[in-house]
Amino acid sequence: MLSEYYDTISHLDPWMQSAIGLAVLAVFAYVLRFITRLVLLNVVPRVAGSLPDGGLQNLMDRRVLRRVAQIVPSLVFQVGVFAVPHLSSVVLNIIHNVAVACTVLAIGRVVVAVLDAIQDHNAQALSTRPQTRSLKSYVQLGKLVTFLIVGIVMVGALIDRSPLILLSGLGAMSAVLMLVFKDTILSFTAGVQLTGNDMLRVGDWLQMDQVGADGAVVDMALNTVKIRNWDNTITTIPTWRLMSESFKNWRGMSESGGRRIKRSILIDNATVRFLTDTEIHELSQIALLKPYLESKTQEIGEYNSDFARKAPDMAEEVVNLRKLTNIGTFRAYVNAYLRAHPRLRKDMTLMARMMESTTNGTPLEIYAFTATTAWVEYEGIQGDLFDHLMAILPEFGLQAFQNPSGHDVKLGLRQNEVGALSQ
Repeated sequence: MLSEYYDTISHLDPWMQSAIGLAVLAVFAYVLRFITRLVLLNVVPRVAGSLPDGGLQNLMDRRVLRRVAQIVPSLVFQVGVFAVPHLSSVVLNIIHNVAVACTVLAIGRVVVAVLDAIQDHNAQALSTRPQTRSLKSYVQLGKLVTFLIVGIVMVGALIDRSPLILLSGLGAMSAVLMLVFKDTILSFTAGVQLTGNDMLRVGDWLQMDQVGADGAVVDMALNTVKIRNWDNTITTIPTWRLMSESFKNWRGMSESGGRRIKRSILIDNATVRFLTDTEIHELSQIALLKPYLESKTQEIGEYNSDFARKAPDMAEEVVNLRKLTNIGTFRAYVNAYLRAHPRLRKDMTLMARMMESTTNGTPLEIYAFTATTAWVEYEGIQGDLFDHLMAILPEFGLQAFQNPSGHDVKLGLRQNEVGALSQ
């Protein structure tokens, strides 16, 4: 076939022979590319369908196969250009070097396509299995390294020099490169530490007050981490800042299945007092309080009787005897109410505790965990809990502390005026 081809064009001018030879070579290269692509896209996926899901699936992705077929034309030119007649050594060398550079570029594009396939596979795994670690930062670093290597090799091929010569020249520019890629190097190191120590995943609730971030992690890239805040704004944080500064990850709360309630009711100190026997009898009708009042009344009665036997002349003073207080009884009721609440976790810390008194009253803090971590349900449980406790305060003779408002001042002045007129 080649002898017939040469016989056909032998009577033409040398430059025409060269032009026809290059045209034939180009047609052959792209026909072979079409055939290769057709075979790869129709045969390989059938073979890949019978293989287990894994690394081979990424190598047989359709994007990868398309770019593999794009390597064929440059390879054909590398080999076939030597068969084109009457090409000068300079033109031959230029065409061959350009073909080599195109081959390197095509191979680099194949590597990038493989990395993209790996990233897509990882993103799909993240959507179904949140505990999967994100590979996006590694993929982006792999692309960056691929682009650098491809660029160096292509330049070396085009100028017909060894890439090692270019690399030796880049060594002298290492200080400049370190300065240019400083943030990238820091962010990659931070990304390795974050994923290696499992400190952060896509989907985690991250809170970082110093940058105004409070929401879910939606993307972890090489240089940045994107947070979708609860107001649907996006906060972008440089990855290296997550290692140099502190942040709060709420994943532990989500995985535990319980979300903490830690809120106080401020009790007005002026309403704290001892309970009378009548009040104790009335409160004992509350089912949650009855066991507490029975045991506490018996304990206090035994103590007071014993004290009266030992010091009968001092038993008349109230200060020498033990008595139930309304705030202590209320605290016991709150503890019993929390233990009986169906939406609170009984296997986690559950208590009502008295805090240090302040100028705004005595805080009674509720410390408990809900049986759900869903935000809306959590707020509903917390709201119902405190609605009930605030409403039942008067049953114990207690009032919540509240700073006087303009209405209170007007009411006081009006009462003073009425009192003055009545006198």
